[in-house]
Amino acid sequence: MGGYGFYVWGSYVVTLVCIVGEILLISNRHRTLERQHGLIFDINRKRDNK
Repeated sequence: MGGYGFYVWGSYVVTLVCIVGEILLISNRHRTLERQHGLIFDINRKRDNK
């Protein structure tokens, strides 16, 4: 790698960390939205049954 191995592998590590972090953030946001949707659905269902 011509003396640039640390830079090249460091770039790979930083990219991997960013991709994994993005996946975790998206997954967390997805769970939050599902939870909110469930709460809204339950509230609307209770309101409609009255």
